[in-house]
Amino acid sequence: MGDIAVLGLSRSGRMGEDRRHVSAASRSSPLFQPIVESSFLLRIGIFLLVFCLWEWPGGSWARAVSVVDDGRSALESTWSRLIVEADRLHLPTKFLKRMPADFIRFEFDDLRTYAAEYHPGDHRMVLNRSLSFNAAGAVLKPLRAMTHQELQVLYHELFHAYMDYLTILEERGGEAGGTPELLRFARRQQMCRYGAVAIVPLAQRPHETEVRYLTESESWEALNETWAVFIGWAIWTQLEIHGKHHGRPERQKEQWAERLKAAFSHGEFRGYYVPHEAEERRVAQKRFLGKSSQLSWGETEVLMTQALDFSEELVKWLKGSQKVSMADEAPASC
Repeated sequence: MGDIAVLGLSRSGRMGEDRRHVSAASRSSPLFQPIVESSFLLRIGIFLLVFCLWEWPGGSWARAVSVVDDGRSALESTWSRLIVEADRLHLPTKFLKRMPADFIRFEFDDLRTYAAEYHPGDHRMVLNRSLSFNAAGAVLKPLRAMTHQELQVLYHELFHAYMDYLTILEERGGEAGGTPELLRFARRQQMCRYGAVAIVPLAQRPHETEVRYLTESESWEALNETWAVFIGWAIWTQLEIHGKHHGRPERQKEQWAERLKAAFSHGEFRGYYVPHEAEERRVAQKRFLGKSSQLSWGETEVLMTQALDFSEELVKWLKGSQKVSMADEAPASC
């Protein structure tokens, strides 16, 4: 994340000129003068409109729409625009750049039950229509036009897509030189932390928990959701802090540390899983993890360095600010 949005990228555009000429005799004519002025103003207006459509964060939107009928080109245009805009907003792009431009297929729908859905089977990301340009359901709207909560949801789903991509690499025998480091770490955590978890049977009683032994698919989903919750939280926190303390990196670091400590204390980094057994799904569509099974510091540290673009120095500072003990980092079995 450029170490709490200290770094960013700038872009500059190109402008063209429309040079049309009117004879000196015509320009000097008192009858033609109002027409010349109107024509000049009209050209200026058209130029500004074209410039705004092209260079505004959704300006590359014009290019995306122009190729929406060409599936691959549209995906590549959307993906490259997303990364450029994320850079401009000082949001993480490290894990985004590792995925092929055509890996995710964006779709939009009037979602009721969920804010968004990611389907790993066909790499589809279904977002609410409110996240599309003009809510038209065609292309992703500019990141700058999204609320902090919308960006939180988007990054939550983007991280699901990234984990999906890593599993594809694993299935293909590690084309990038073996199983990716983050995925190896995830597999270890799945076995030692998410095989047996505390769940909250009743949402109204968050402090009452039960121990459940999860299947392989359940434990993988619990890990993925827990990690994505943290990624989304980190994005929302970054945007909030950057807006309130712009240009004050030290204050941003302090605020980040304070909010991170509070989130751990309140048990905010808890995911869920959908029960494998149909009978249990009739009782509860989702089983949320209890506070004791929330994200560990060891997992947080890995996610900050490998997904959120944090430097090792910053992670070390945050770790010191949290007064993390060895027991907090990960169970001995990990």
